[in-house]
Amino acid sequence: MKILVAGEGAFGCKHLDALSKIEGVEVGCLVGGVAETTAEVAKKYKIPHVTLDLAEGLRQPGIEAAILATPTPLHAKQAEQCLRAGKHVLVEIPMADSTADAERLARVQKETGLVGMAGHVRRFNPSHQWVNRKIRAGELKIQQFNATTYFFRRSNLNALGQPRSWTDHLLWHHACHAVDLFLYQTGEMPSLMQAVQGPMHPELGIAMDMGIQLKVPSGAIFTLSLSFNNNGPLGSFYRYICDNGTYIARYDELVDGYDKPVDLSGIGPSLNGVELEDREFIAAIRERREPNASFAHALPAMQVLGALERMLIAQDEKPRRAAAG
Repeated sequence: MKILVAGEGAFGCKHLDALSKIEGVEVGCLVGGVAETTAEVAKKYKIPHVTLDLAEGLRQPGIEAAILATPTPLHAKQAEQCLRAGKHVLVEIPMADSTADAERLARVQKETGLVGMAGHVRRFNPSHQWVNRKIRAGELKIQQFNATTYFFRRSNLNALGQPRSWTDHLLWHHACHAVDLFLYQTGEMPSLMQAVQGPMHPELGIAMDMGIQLKVPSGAIFTLSLSFNNNGPLGSFYRYICDNGTYIARYDELVDGYDKPVDLSGIGPSLNGVELEDREFIAAIRERREPNASFAHALPAMQVLGALERMLIAQDEKPRRAAAG
């Protein structure tokens, strides 16, 4: 299977590393945003065709599918472009930065009948998969799910410390991971939700701190704390407080409440979440089936984010109206 990868940055390279471990897959084209960097990455991974134009890449002979690790504002438009070009597509999260665009993308996928998948890697991390299997077997029930996502990011820099041409967002990007994971693990939509955010950054125009709470009909609650102001240990960490144990997930690793490692062997052919995600995408294409984290599966989380965004906007407008009144 010949695949196009769009994105020469940190996460594009994670996908290229993952694809190199999957049999019967060839990366036939790399689409980038910066010519020099794209050429360097293509040389490192021995990719035969390089371009800065997605349409040109999609026209390359034999390309069946695309993986998009491009800036968030481009996700929905580019994913639709791939589908309308007759290509299966896996797009990094968020699949869109608005509910309306996410809903449109799900409709286009349904119209074309192609595989459309959002890169919700948390669904595939062995740590979260272990918990998911225990839940499905009736051995665990979530009482409370606590998540933290902390970075120190007060300027437009990416994960490699390089300048970004777009602005990251706590709600539509980082909260998207945890909200989708909570809905996936509980299998429910929230019956109650609320959110608060701190002051807007004067230059970036985004909130640098945010808190989100959800509750589902079964009674499980969700608490998420996010910050771009955290100058300390960085990353995302998840605590499952269950009826039969407590577990802490750190990306592809899992420990119990006493920091004792949980054996994750046998969860999948790899302990790398990105590789497992890419394997699911390729398997869904070959088997002509809907993948885990399809656009349809990912849409509920996008709808929750849209509702939370409306709450946050209303909260910020209320004091302004009071001051003006």
